[in-house]
Amino acid sequence: MAGPEAAGAAAAAAEGSEAGNGGGDGYDGKCVFCRIARREEPGTALLPCEDEDLVCFRDIKPGAPHHYLVVPVKHMGNCKTLKTEHIPLVKRMMEVGKAVLQNNNFSDLNDVRMGFHWPPFCSIAHLHLHVLAPASQLGFLSRIYYRLNSYWFITAEQLIERLQTENAAS
Repeated sequence: MAGPEAAGAAAAAAEGSEAGNGGGDGYDGKCVFCRIARREEPGTALLPCEDEDLVCFRDIKPGAPHHYLVVPVKHMGNCKTLKTEHIPLVKRMMEVGKAVLQNNNFSDLNDVRMGFHWPPFCSIAHLHLHVLAPASQLGFLSRIYYRLNSYWFITAEQLIERLQTENAAS
């Protein structure tokens, strides 16, 4: 393929990856979270999740006694790629995070930190919500990594507010 056809194909591919959906089917075989969501990573156990579009599993480097990741099954880019129409998704991710905490005998939902690392501080380019509890027991490094009002971490509530403000401005 050469000339305008190749340029068109390259533009379409760039547009698809920019939208954060991986391939046409929402799967990126190079993405570890896509493989986990499809149960292709035998070392990662999925936790019960009532939302078929989301999966939940323990973080491999826990920053708190309860540290889970809530991840869309379909590949999506990081939180910076989200638009207003993704607010319901973020809210569902939060609900799944709360349910997983409760299913794991953690009930003090006032002592929870839920949020996303803000690019370029993401280790995996697949949307994932960190659910940490109890937030009051975060270790020294975790207090830095998951710090409120930092350049590298945004709470789920702050992200929703940002997305709502973005919509009001446009």
